[in-house]
Amino acid sequence: MKAQIGVTGLAVMGANLARNFARNGYTVALHNRSIEKTDALLKEHGDEGDFIRTDTMEELVESLETPRRVLLMVKAGAPVDSVIDKLVPLLEPGDIVIDGGNSNFQDTRRREAALAKKDLHFVGIGVSGGEEGALLGPSIMPGGSEESYQALGPMLEKISAHVDGDPCCAWIGTDGAGHFVKMVHNGIEYADMQVIGEAFDLLRSGAGIEPADQAKIFKEWNEGNLASFLIEITAEVLAHQDAKTGKPLVDVIVDSAGQKGTGRWTVQSALDLGSPTSAIAESVFARGLSSQRDQRAIAQEVLAGHEQDVTLGDDFVEDVRQALFASKLVSYAQGLDMLTAAATEYDWDLKLDEIASLWRGGCIIRAELLADIMKAYASDDQPANLLFAPAFSEAIAGAVPAWRRVVSKAVALGIPVPVFSSSLAYYDGLRRKRLPAALTQGLRDLFGAHTYNRMDAEGTFHTQWSGDKTEIEAVSTH
Repeated sequence: MKAQIGVTGLAVMGANLARNFARNGYTVALHNRSIEKTDALLKEHGDEGDFIRTDTMEELVESLETPRRVLLMVKAGAPVDSVIDKLVPLLEPGDIVIDGGNSNFQDTRRREAALAKKDLHFVGIGVSGGEEGALLGPSIMPGGSEESYQALGPMLEKISAHVDGDPCCAWIGTDGAGHFVKMVHNGIEYADMQVIGEAFDLLRSGAGIEPADQAKIFKEWNEGNLASFLIEITAEVLAHQDAKTGKPLVDVIVDSAGQKGTGRWTVQSALDLGSPTSAIAESVFARGLSSQRDQRAIAQEVLAGHEQDVTLGDDFVEDVRQALFASKLVSYAQGLDMLTAAATEYDWDLKLDEIASLWRGGCIIRAELLADIMKAYASDDQPANLLFAPAFSEAIAGAVPAWRRVVSKAVALGIPVPVFSSSLAYYDGLRRKRLPAALTQGLRDLFGAHTYNRMDAEGTFHTQWSGDKTEIEAVSTH
């Protein structure tokens, strides 16, 4: 018996994907550096389908049908390169090496180019949905060559989540496109969770609404345009009581949020692309600030707040809901705009409507609004920015008054809302007729002769600041 796919790396995600393949009728070859994990999987779940136990990488490769498909589920970075180095000498032209971890897309591009020289396919796939999604159906974002997708794609589509009968899996684009799209997905996820946290803080610290009552509010919000997996589980977390203390669980969890790197990579890549992702960036910085517990403890003693008394009003909860929705839209808009910039930079043919469809099921940011995002980008008249699509420009316009009220009250109360406020600033920055960048460029010309363009003439100009201050035409050094 030959296996259709091999999986090496049987921690929870790798084991659950292997089980998912087996449950869907595929024979799966199993390999792990420590054989104990292989045996544990077979003991607990060996009756879920057809598995082949292998002790060595050589046995793993020998057990596979051709073209061989080997899925690597190991820690990103050097461990992936180490496994590739061991695996590649055992493979033949046409075989497919798949990296299903959260690898940096630049590493994926490098690996794809290196293996292509050996006539091997390297496919980086983004997998979203956590442990449960890996087992029951994740959102899958594969990159690599189109040829490799013909051999691998049908299998991935079968094990992925399905919405309205359609798989949440499709070929994204060449080399690192799959991992890039997953990275941006995670960046949006960071911003999405941060705005939910800001809404919670406003309702708790501002309006004094306890977590159990907030759980009911979030559950109600999940019935409207905020309907999403993250809003759903927010209600669940806020309703949960700690068994040891009887307090709300959220009150006994240390207020320091961790991160594994994909959010930082999103912001770093956005800077490289010159793509404004302020909502995502502020969410990453907010996690960083939350982790600076020693500094925060000192700040509570030495930094004055001068908070103001604010009348919140009966509509405050509804205002927060609208501000949350508007800020959420901005995070999606910035992420999708970043994908557009990356498509140009890396020569990828990224289809935003298709990417939105992949995020409708299985993944962490799945939300009802993705159906409208699909429609916006499937139309012949695609918006230059998600916020320009009629459905979203009208929705966000209706939320702007509440958004402004919430941000201004948060500032007065001393409640930090970095994503609410930066998202509003982004929105206003887009719609302003004139920005202070004109002064910035003037300053750059004075201290560095970086030149500027004029509103009333073609060409590039420089003022001779250290001389007679006359203007001359110049070669652009913007």
